[in-house]
Amino acid sequence: MSVDQATVRRIAHLARIAVTDEEVPNLRNELNAILAFVEQLGEVNVDGVEPMTSVTPMAMKKRRDEVTDGGIPQKVTGNAPLSEDGFFLVPKVVE
Repeated sequence: MSVDQATVRRIAHLARIAVTDEEVPNLRNELNAILAFVEQLGEVNVDGVEPMTSVTPMAMKKRRDEVTDGGIPQKVTGNAPLSEDGFFLVPKVVE
Protein backbone atom coordinates (compact mmCIF):
# COMPACT_ATOMS: atom_id res chain seq x y z
CA MET A 1 0.00 0.00 0.00
CA SER A 2 1.28 3.43 -0.88
CA VAL A 3 0.14 6.88 0.20
CA ASP A 4 0.10 9.72 -2.32
CA GLN A 5 0.28 13.45 -1.65
CA ALA A 6 -3.48 13.90 -1.88
CA THR A 7 -3.97 11.23 0.81
CA VAL A 8 -1.43 12.96 3.06
CA ARG A 9 -3.34 16.23 2.72
CA ARG A 10 -6.64 14.46 3.42
CA ILE A 11 -5.24 12.75 6.53
CA ALA A 12 -3.88 16.09 7.75
CA HIS A 13 -7.26 17.72 7.13
CA LEU A 14 -9.13 14.97 9.02
CA ALA A 15 -6.64 15.22 11.89
CA ARG A 16 -6.95 19.02 11.89
CA ILE A 17 -3.19 19.38 11.39
CA ALA A 18 -1.80 22.27 9.36
CA VAL A 19 0.64 20.89 6.79
CA THR A 20 2.63 23.04 4.39
CA ASP A 21 3.43 21.96 0.83
CA GLU A 22 7.08 21.50 1.84
CA GLU A 23 6.14 19.02 4.58
CA VAL A 24 3.95 16.78 2.40
CA PRO A 25 6.75 14.74 0.72
CA ASN A 26 8.44 13.99 4.07
CA LEU A 27 5.14 12.99 5.68
CA ARG A 28 4.35 10.82 2.64
CA ASN A 29 7.63 8.95 3.08
CA GLU A 30 7.03 8.50 6.80
CA LEU A 31 3.50 7.20 6.32
CA ASN A 32 4.67 4.79 3.60
CA ALA A 33 7.41 3.49 5.92
CA ILE A 34 4.87 2.95 8.72
CA LEU A 35 2.50 1.11 6.39
CA ALA A 36 5.35 -1.06 5.08
CA PHE A 37 6.22 -2.04 8.65
CA VAL A 38 2.59 -2.91 9.38
CA GLU A 39 2.52 -5.09 6.26
CA GLN A 40 5.62 -6.91 7.56
CA LEU A 41 3.84 -7.55 10.85
CA GLY A 42 0.95 -9.09 8.94
CA GLU A 43 3.33 -11.70 7.48
CA VAL A 44 4.38 -13.03 10.89
CA ASN A 45 2.96 -16.46 11.69
CA VAL A 46 1.20 -16.21 15.06
CA ASP A 47 -0.62 -19.55 15.01
CA GLY A 48 -0.65 -21.03 18.50
CA VAL A 49 0.55 -17.82 20.18
CA GLU A 50 -1.64 -16.87 23.12
CA PRO A 51 -2.61 -13.20 23.59
CA MET A 52 -0.62 -11.51 26.35
CA THR A 53 -1.49 -8.87 28.91
CA SER A 54 2.17 -8.49 29.89
CA VAL A 55 5.60 -9.84 29.00
CA THR A 56 5.59 -11.72 32.30
CA PRO A 57 2.88 -14.25 33.14
CA MET A 58 0.34 -12.80 35.54
CA ALA A 59 -3.26 -13.25 36.54
CA MET A 60 -5.68 -10.36 36.27
CA LYS A 61 -6.71 -8.96 39.63
CA LYS A 62 -10.42 -9.30 40.25
CA ARG A 63 -12.77 -7.57 42.63
CA ARG A 64 -16.42 -7.96 43.41
CA ASP A 65 -18.69 -5.89 41.20
CA GLU A 66 -20.75 -3.96 43.69
CA VAL A 67 -22.14 -0.45 43.75
CA THR A 68 -21.02 1.77 46.63
CA ASP A 69 -21.01 5.48 47.31
CA GLY A 70 -17.33 5.35 48.16
CA GLY A 71 -18.01 6.30 51.74
CA ILE A 72 -16.38 9.72 51.34
CA PRO A 73 -18.89 12.04 49.64
CA GLN A 74 -17.59 15.08 51.55
CA LYS A 75 -14.07 14.55 50.21
CA VAL A 76 -15.34 13.90 46.68
CA THR A 77 -17.40 17.10 46.55
CA GLY A 78 -15.04 19.12 48.75
CA ASN A 79 -13.42 21.02 45.86
CA ALA A 80 -16.62 21.52 43.87
CA PRO A 81 -17.77 25.11 43.43
CA LEU A 82 -21.29 24.09 44.46
CA SER A 83 -22.58 20.90 46.06
CA GLU A 84 -25.60 19.80 48.03
CA ASP A 85 -26.32 16.56 49.93
CA GLY A 86 -23.19 14.91 48.50
CA PHE A 87 -24.01 15.78 44.89
CA PHE A 88 -22.40 18.23 42.48
CA LEU A 89 -24.56 21.22 41.52
CA VAL A 90 -24.17 22.28 37.90
CA PRO A 91 -25.82 24.99 35.82
CA LYS A 92 -29.02 24.00 34.04
CA VAL A 93 -28.29 23.44 30.33
CA VAL A 94 -31.68 22.19 29.08
CA GLU A 95 -34.93 24.06 29.48
